[in-house]
Amino acid sequence: MAAAEATFKPWWRETLETIIWAFILAMIIRTFIVQAFWIPSGSMIPTLEVGDRVLVAKFWNWFFEPSRGSLYVFRYPLDHDRDFVKRVIAIPGDKVDIKNGIVYINDQPTNEPYVKNHDNFTMRPSRYFPSVPFTVPEGKYFMLGDNRPNSQDGRFWGFASDEDLRGPVFFRYWPLNRIGIPR
Repeated sequence: MAAAEATFKPWWRETLETIIWAFILAMIIRTFIVQAFWIPSGSMIPTLEVGDRVLVAKFWNWFFEPSRGSLYVFRYPLDHDRDFVKRVIAIPGDKVDIKNGIVYINDQPTNEPYVKNHDNFTMRPSRYFPSVPFTVPEGKYFMLGDNRPNSQDGRFWGFASDEDLRGPVFFRYWPLNRIGIPR
């Protein structure tokens, strides 16, 4: 009985198959697991600087609800072609008010050590908040930037919804001198 003959694919076919499988795997990872984002503005200074590059855990929302204080990337509610990164300040059911730059959640002032640049903003009734204080609706989140005087955030466009959340920021990989977990 003759030994089984080994069959080899041509080098170009091996290379093409490797590239195709790598592309498919990369698209699955980017779509469902982890995605890289670039920070284009100073709305999150000092936590995230302009030009920082971060990783977002896109699968996280399948298992966990967003929590107060976590950093999230989400589709901007007024233009779904843009992504924003902000901090979750209030979750569904929370009563929110802002007086002289201090955020009150359920009538208690919040401790926000990550906010280094404060403003004197006070919530007033508006298109997005007909009454103040307001309660965060089910399936929505109130998001604010850490650099309050320079942040286009929930105070001006309302709430981010469940379906718009991309995932939490879990790692900054650029620049190398700031690599780590942003808090």
